[in-house]
Amino acid sequence: MVAVTADPSAAFRVGDRVEARIGPVAHGGHMVARVPVGEGTDQTSVVIFVRHALPGELAIVEITDVAKRFFRGDAVEITEASADRVQAPCVVAGPGGCGGCDFQHVSLPAQRELKAAVVAEQLQRLAGLDLAVAVREVPGATDGLRWRTRMQYVALPDGGYGLRKNHSHEVVEVEDCLIAAPGARVAIAGDPPARETATETVRDRQFEVAADGFWQVHTGAPEVLVATVLELLAPRPGEKVFDLYGGVGLFAAFLAEAVGPEGSVLSIEGDPRASAFAKSNLADLRQAKVRAGRVDRVLTELDTFADLVVLDPPREGARKQAVDAVADLAARKIVYVACDPAALARDLAYFAERRYRVTEVRAFDLFPMTSHVECVALLESRL
Repeated sequence: MVAVTADPSAAFRVGDRVEARIGPVAHGGHMVARVPVGEGTDQTSVVIFVRHALPGELAIVEITDVAKRFFRGDAVEITEASADRVQAPCVVAGPGGCGGCDFQHVSLPAQRELKAAVVAEQLQRLAGLDLAVAVREVPGATDGLRWRTRMQYVALPDGGYGLRKNHSHEVVEVEDCLIAAPGARVAIAGDPPARETATETVRDRQFEVAADGFWQVHTGAPEVLVATVLELLAPRPGEKVFDLYGGVGLFAAFLAEAVGPEGSVLSIEGDPRASAFAKSNLADLRQAKVRAGRVDRVLTELDTFADLVVLDPPREGARKQAVDAVADLAARKIVYVACDPAALARDLAYFAERRYRVTEVRAFDLFPMTSHVECVALLESRL
C-alpha cells in the first residue's frame, strides 16, 4: 500500500495501490471514491474515478492515470463486495482487460439503476430538471449479451483479433466478444472504408445502409426508438415534420406514413452518403424529402416552420447554434433522441431558454454491460 502525502496533486503515481470506500456512480462508467490524504489540520481528500467497482464496496484501487485534479484507477481487489456484484461472463472484462464493457461485474437490474442515476444527475446538474428516470430493458439481448450488430476489431500480428484496453492503444486478444450479435457486421481498424451496403428491416420496411455507416447498434433499438418517437410526437395527417440528423431515413419513413400524402417530412443529414441512402430509402414516399447539409445551416437557409421535430444528433449533441435554429421552427413538439445524457442535458437547458419545457424523459438500455444509455426526451412549446 502507498503512503499518502499532504500534497493532493502528488498523492499517487501510476501503479500505486490504495484502499478506498467506493462512492456513487459517475458519468462515463466510473465510481467516485474520495480518499483522505495528509494528517491533522492538513488533511484533505483526493478524487479517484474507479472502474470495476460498485457503490459501497471497499476495494484496493490501482492508480492507472494521474490528472491535475483527480486520479483514475481500477478496483483490483474487492475487500467488501456489493450484493449487486456478479461474476463477469467475459474473461477479459476485468482490470487490465478489454475496455469495451464497464459493467459486466454488475447484475443487469443494478446496471440499469446505475445508468438511471447518471441520467437523473446529469439532468439535474446541467438542466435543472428533477426527474425520476427508469432505464428500460430492450428486447434483442440474451442476459445482456449478443446484442451488438457492428464490431470493429484490431488485427494482431499472429493473425488473431482483439479490442483495445480502456483509454489505451494496447490490444487484448478476443476470441469471441460476448456482446456481438450473431451475424454482426465486422470491420478491422485501419482497413480502407468498406463500400458494401447492408439491408436492415424495420416493420417490414427495408433500409439500405453503408456496411460501415451508422445504424442503431442494438438489435432491438430501431423498433423501440421508432415506436417511442411516434408515440411521443403523435403526428397527425397533414402535419409538417422535420427529421434532423436523419441518417438513412429511419424515423422519416414512419413519420411520412403517419402524416400521409397531405403532410410532409424533411430529413436533414450532414453526411452526404447517408443522405444518398435516405433518398433511396424514402423514394416511395412522395411526402418525404431529403436535404444534405449541416442542420443549423440548412434550417437557416429554409426560413420556415414545423409542426413537429425529431432530433437525433451524434454523441456530442446538437449544441446551441443548432438548438436555436430548431427553436426558430416553433414546433409544438420536439423529440430529442440522445446517446449521451450530458450532451442531452446541456441542450435541454438551451431549449429551456427558448421556452421549451421537458415533459417526459425515457431511458433505454441499448448498451447492456456498458455504461452507455439511450434517452428520448419530449419537449413542448410554452408559447
